[in-house]
Amino acid sequence: MSDQITSTKKAPDPVGAYPHSRKVGNLLFLSGVGPRKAGTDEIPGLELDKNGNFKQFDFEAQCRSVFDNIKIILEESGSSWDNLVDVTVFLVNMKRDFHTYNRVYKEYFADANPCRTTLEINSLPTPIAIELKCIATI
Repeated sequence: MSDQITSTKKAPDPVGAYPHSRKVGNLLFLSGVGPRKAGTDEIPGLELDKNGNFKQFDFEAQCRSVFDNIKIILEESGSSWDNLVDVTVFLVNMKRDFHTYNRVYKEYFADANPCRTTLEINSLPTPIAIELKCIATI
């Protein structure tokens, strides 16, 4: 059984000691992926004041960015968007953000139809509002 680890500079750096993805057999497991921009700590749709309070917040921009990051990692790892089989989504505010997330998700996943679980959690390791954990085939 093959086992290959992939990391890419085209996606945001992981915030810990883990790869972007890992191939095992014909499956590809993605680590948690957020909306940060590659090569920076910039979070689309988010501007914080010096105390860490929101000055600007655009959840839709974060959704689009995280989905774009997932596409990049899939392609860099030898898979594709259409090969997604399972998506776990972590939101920090289900009540505020689920409607927007669900609308943008429907747009991005119109043809790919992976299984999906959406959870609300207290926080993520950076000041992001969404993170995805995915499994795809190769």
